[in-house]
Amino acid sequence: MMDLFYKGGPIFMSILSLILVVILSASAFVLFSIFYTRAGRLDKRFKGIELIKSLGLLALVIGLLGQLIGLFSAFRAVKMGEVESTSTLFAEGFKVSMVSSIYGVVIFGFTMVVWWGFKEKSTKPLK
Repeated sequence: MMDLFYKGGPIFMSILSLILVVILSASAFVLFSIFYTRAGRLDKRFKGIELIKSLGLLALVIGLLGQLIGLFSAFRAVKMGEVESTSTLFAEGFKVSMVSSIYGVVIFGFTMVVWWGFKEKSTKPLK
């Protein structure tokens, strides 16, 4: 697991992990708020749900940015002649560059499931 973390680029993977921790914390806060409100639902003005959605989108964008910067660096190294270009090299480089974008997509998918569940819960009272 740590191997993938370093392959994906420690900077981008650290930022994505930090965003995931914030999303989990915000989700716990929203869940706590749902169960301890009088009507059992969130107020329409509550912005925590939208914060979760926005952070998920930010994770997606940062993951894709990590991939693009990784590919740019790889192509620059080939252009400068630092690395001999072969199809195996390109395939391996593309595989490594996908790690941060896959992590960002997984975080975004998780966030959308959580957001959808909280959005449904915020409009329906407890029985």
